[in-house]
Amino acid sequence: MNENKDISIRQAVNADLPKLAEFLQHLVHAERPFDVTLKDGEIFYYSIEEFIFDPKSELLVIDFNNQIIGCGYAQIRQAKPYQKHDFFGYLGFMFVDPEFRGKGLNNLLIDRLKKWVLSQGITEVRLEVYHDNEAAVNAYKKAGFKPILTTMRCDISEMDENI
Repeated sequence: MNENKDISIRQAVNADLPKLAEFLQHLVHAERPFDVTLKDGEIFYYSIEEFIFDPKSELLVIDFNNQIIGCGYAQIRQAKPYQKHDFFGYLGFMFVDPEFRGKGLNNLLIDRLKKWVLSQGITEVRLEVYHDNEAAVNAYKKAGFKPILTTMRCDISEMDENI
């Protein structure tokens, strides 16, 4: 069986929402070890349904034999006033079912999302990834991304009051 001919990338539709909601919780579970500030229980970083209807967003799914095995979105966002570009494409919700990882599907998805951003007249694409998530960092580097900013945190709840 040639898996690549059975794989397609398409726009998400409402019927995909239950599977996408499941993927979001898998993503949250995978990210918890990298972020102690995430709340317990189900977390919804964003409204997946809004991505389907928002003209400034493109939510794609990877379909394998009529089964959704991955997803990701691009969204056109306004840049900071001090940046050279007025708008940029932001990528997020990048998920591939563990059974299908290592087959280049994430890169196919990223390429499709980059093409959509380019079709909107925008050439700057950004994303966020946890610094310690080496697998994701390496995958994004392989797709042409470079780190430009690191967010740092400090929990001062147990700070010595004598300082």
